[in-house]
Amino acid sequence: MMNINQEILNAFEVIKNGGIILYPTDTVWGIGCDATNEEAVQKIYALKQREESKSMICLMNGEKMMYNVFKDIPEVAWQILDLSENPTTLILDNPWNVAPNLIAPDKTLGIRLVKEPFCFKLMERMKKPLVSTSANISGQPTPKSFKEISPEIIKGVDYVVNLHHEKIAGKPSTIIKLTNDAQVKVIRK
Repeated sequence: MMNINQEILNAFEVIKNGGIILYPTDTVWGIGCDATNEEAVQKIYALKQREESKSMICLMNGEKMMYNVFKDIPEVAWQILDLSENPTTLILDNPWNVAPNLIAPDKTLGIRLVKEPFCFKLMERMKKPLVSTSANISGQPTPKSFKEISPEIIKGVDYVVNLHHEKIAGKPSTIIKLTNDAQVKVIRK
């Protein structure tokens, strides 16, 4: 039986020391790190061979964490989150308290609130958002399950979480961009 608490501890130690992890999210397998650690974020860009102008998202585990990163959250954001049946990523304006290399050139950041127990409890322990980007080299297809993740990615992270290796992932989240002047744009359904 895989022990979720032990996996959280292991992942937390790696993240605390600036490492990057491969872990199951509420959607697909992700590569992640402490969202406030610029060097760790850089390691993920390098591993994915991804341009820094293509920003990555952050997972969060609740309102308090969201208010730590965004001073102004449009009211419609809460309505969308309340009504969403599927995992939903919101792109919001003017984040702060995160690594500068996570913020998109247009001063936005994509975030997703997660309830998935591993991610939720890991962030509870970190007290910080967790970077999440699909576990593939940039431009390659997103792996649907652990066994589809390339050896290059598995070797490139500091820790592989030993949970849900047999599970087939859900589909990637819906992405909705919200601006502080209340414009709403669906980027991915």
